[in-house]
Amino acid sequence: MARFTPEELQAARDRVVPDVVAEGLHVLFCGINPGLMTAATGHHFARPGNRFWPVLHRSGFTPRLLKPSEQQELLSYGLGITNVVARPSARADELSAEEYREGGRLLAAKVERLRPRWLAVVGVTAYRAAFDDRTARVGPQSRTIGDTRVWVLPNPSGLNAHWTAETMAEEFGRLREAAGA
Repeated sequence: MARFTPEELQAARDRVVPDVVAEGLHVLFCGINPGLMTAATGHHFARPGNRFWPVLHRSGFTPRLLKPSEQQELLSYGLGITNVVARPSARADELSAEEYREGGRLLAAKVERLRPRWLAVVGVTAYRAAFDDRTARVGPQSRTIGDTRVWVLPNPSGLNAHWTAETMAEEFGRLREAAGA
């Protein structure tokens, strides 16, 4: 695990991680917020224990396992990445309810502008907080944002022990089939 100096930690906390987006994507994946490793590197889902990249590949979204540093390649597959909350933190539980709500408002505006076929929020707790939907479950949602359908995926963090890489890949695969990606 990477160790950061106090100066590096502050720089990471102050950094804005750019979205990987374009108009008309098949799927726009949406993380909770950048972790410190992501903020330090500028690459989404950069923490070594995060299962996003392996699950994305195992589910058939990508033909090979991408490294976080290859995130721009997602656009060639009609995929993108953004976050509910832009502020980096060590843990998602450092975010306030207001940050989630404001993040949900900003995310909805981004989705309306970019018009992806699907918005895939990785983390049911983040989705519930951002969109004030306490009953949401993993899977397709009844909510749409404009013409964009919404799917909630399990959080790929290594801390999410309820889901294995295999069961996550199955759920991601269900979305891939629905999205025609």
